[in-house]
Amino acid sequence: MTSLLTLDHVSMHFPNKEEKGTTIKALSNVSLAIEPGEMIAVVGESGCGKTTLGKVIAGLHQPTAGTYYYKGEDVRQLSGQKKKAYRTNIQLVQQDSYAALNPAKTIQQSLAAPLVRHNVAKGGRKVRAKIVELLETVGLKPAEQFLTKFPHQLSGGQRQRVLMARAISLDPEVIVADEPVSMVDVSLRLAILDLMTKLNQTLNIAFIYITHDLATARFIAQRGRLAVMYLGRVVELSSVGELMKNPQHPYLQALLTAVPIPDPKISKVKRELPLKGLEVPSLVNPPSGCAFHPRCPFADERCQQEHPELREVEHGVVACHHAERIPKWRLTASSN
Repeated sequence: MTSLLTLDHVSMHFPNKEEKGTTIKALSNVSLAIEPGEMIAVVGESGCGKTTLGKVIAGLHQPTAGTYYYKGEDVRQLSGQKKKAYRTNIQLVQQDSYAALNPAKTIQQSLAAPLVRHNVAKGGRKVRAKIVELLETVGLKPAEQFLTKFPHQLSGGQRQRVLMARAISLDPEVIVADEPVSMVDVSLRLAILDLMTKLNQTLNIAFIYITHDLATARFIAQRGRLAVMYLGRVVELSSVGELMKNPQHPYLQALLTAVPIPDPKISKVKRELPLKGLEVPSLVNPPSGCAFHPRCPFADERCQQEHPELREVEHGVVACHHAERIPKWRLTASSN
């Protein structure tokens, strides 16, 4: 069956304004398939290319190399109704909810714009009724209290729900959520994540959840997949459960060992993974071979010279020459 979205060896390079004649390699040779109704969390440290990947999927960037397919058709070749369907069926929820909403417009005005433009509802009463329905769907009740408010009159969590309401207003098939809870109070993050899970399950919307936070990635994609990115590449991809039990790429192992565990028994027996260096290489001039080799404690001469492609392992795919020989990572004291 044809996937809903398919990235085939996609790269995204930007001109480097600080050093003429060079490029910033934000994405390099990324391949990823998204199925209808799927939940995928994309995780990695700042600058790894997560946001660029989300913008490519949302159509805000045209890849500099590779091919991007929507329902089996090259996005660059779409025209007419097919292009319109692609643009409306993939929506983006931004990180900064205040910047994403026009401060001079009320919530009703902001939500009415896409409805009117795409003929989802006609006439003032029907548009208003649709907006009320959208606000109630995302948990803003009673909806009538929010219609005349401006963005600065809402909390961060409420504004984030308004963005979610705007995203689902056109009945999309995919929502790219770029760090949607990073600017929300910790006490409200679970509510936003629960809302996304509800929309995923009830409306069958596929979500691409972009984050640097492993905890929220594990929660939101507990029945989905986790893609781990490093320096513009996907280095491991599998179901969340399998990756947490048996991470095979050294970078993911390093991420997991860096996460504090409140249980003293587990924390005491947890094996640390000392890296050779803490400095992240440059996206302008990435290392030869495996991009992680300057920091990887298991790297050898092959890693320095030969770039590892994603390949199948027992639980998913990983880009590491030595995944099978790297010591197993353990989370619990009982499995040590």
